Amino acid sequence: MTRRASGRCAIRDPSVGCTPSCCHSGRSTPDPRRSGTARVRWPTPTLAHTEPEGERAVTTTPTSTTDLPQVRQLVTSIPGPRSYELMRRKLAAVPTAVGTTMPVFAARAGGGVVVDVDGNSLIDLGSGIAVTGVGNSAPRVVAAVTEQVADFTHTCFMITPYEQYVAVAEKLNALTPGDHDKRTALFNSGAEAVENAVKIARVATGRTAVVAFDHAYHGRTSLTMALTAKVKPYKDGFGPFSPEVYRTSASYPYRDRLTGQEALDRAIAQITTQVGVANLAAVIIEPIQGEGGFIVPADGFLEGLVAWCRENGVVFIADEVQTGFARTGAMFASEHFGIVPDLVVTAKGIAGGLPLSAVTGRAELMDAPGAGGLGGTYGGNPIACAAALAAIETYEADDLAGAARAIEELAVGRLRAAQEGDHRIGDVRGLGAMIAVELVDDEGNPDAALTQRVVRAAHAQGVIVLTCGTYGNVVRLLPPLTIPLELLAEGLDVLLDALAGA
Repeated sequence: MTRRASGRCAIRDPSVGCTPSCCHSGRSTPDPRRSGTARVRWPTPTLAHTEPEGERAVTTTPTSTTDLPQVRQLVTSIPGPRSYELMRRKLAAVPTAVGTTMPVFAARAGGGVVVDVDGNSLIDLGSGIAVTGVGNSAPRVVAAVTEQVADFTHTCFMITPYEQYVAVAEKLNALTPGDHDKRTALFNSGAEAVENAVKIARVATGRTAVVAFDHAYHGRTSLTMALTAKVKPYKDGFGPFSPEVYRTSASYPYRDRLTGQEALDRAIAQITTQVGVANLAAVIIEPIQGEGGFIVPADGFLEGLVAWCRENGVVFIADEVQTGFARTGAMFASEHFGIVPDLVVTAKGIAGGLPLSAVTGRAELMDAPGAGGLGGTYGGNPIACAAALAAIETYEADDLAGAARAIEELAVGRLRAAQEGDHRIGDVRGLGAMIAVELVDDEGNPDAALTQRVVRAAHAQGVIVLTCGTYGNVVRLLPPLTIPLELLAEGLDVLLDALAGA
């Protein structure tokens, strides 16, 4: 946990250590859960101006959240007084291990903005970590969920099944890469789906070993923590972890300077000498590594890895939890590399904000577990399935993959232009609306402290932006695919101003 002379930060982001505002100087407030001298600090909330609330453009109640004015407007400091009080309640009711990136509480959201309980309209460059690709409260999703809630909310698909689950499975079977016979099973979270993908691979192959990669993130359950590379904060103190999980080197072109073939040769040599293929069930990788730093592998790396898996009877699992559903400018990131995974794991953007995940894969693999081997009480909930069908319709009908490509063109262009005049921008990378800025010091080493200063300044100016990276030095952009480009441009202005002043 980051400490400062002004006090102890009690509002923590799992990836960055603390929030942008909580460590600023300001009024000291006792943590209601602690005794002694431990203190919590937030800036004293102040109103930026004091006209009656009804006169504030961003606080009028729209008929739908999609009608929210697409503007950045701050009417209080960050956090405002209402968020400040809610954060006090959070500290008294919720474990500090459940981190918070910004100490503001959402009231409404839509398009490219989040409006907090104090009426501040914030530019959203995070999408709830790549979840609201279709935008918050997308009209088709709202209509589908409303209709489904009125019909029934739960029966458990394993007890009395329903069409919505089957329809989502059919859609994913059609959309995921490859024209082979497929099956889909539905779950609740990305980590749960990853666990089940590993279960399927082990049963289908009769082998137990699984290889994951440096910089990988696959979840926070017991097995997925074993697959995840970074110890702090995701794994610290939670071991021992599931056995028969091994790690090898990924392709990280900015840092390893290897071609795709060179990185592939290194990874295969490590696998064959340290693990062997005789007991290797699966290799699992994110086509673009997410929490590890939005790392786009060098050309040929993934293609060669898939070919090696085929040659050795190893199941290739693509974890598309963060990259899936038009996020990268294609429906799935695997398409950019021309690869056809054996199993594809999806979640996040699948259902417009409702909890749903899936494993889609070759029929012979998916059918390998016995009856009752897959499933769960809430897996494929009918409301989430209705939302998913509506969200997928929105991705397709509104060409949100095209919107992601337009976001990439604007954002990457602006950021690379800035890179030419600022040596601290070590790398700008990404595909579609999944963009990273890696910040470095004068020697080219990761500069996590600079990264924190930048995001804190952006947050204070009303832009929601996240960090990632094994070294904590990557600013990541994950805007809703529905964000107006002029609003995105304004968010980039704020971010670059923050960097200039950091």
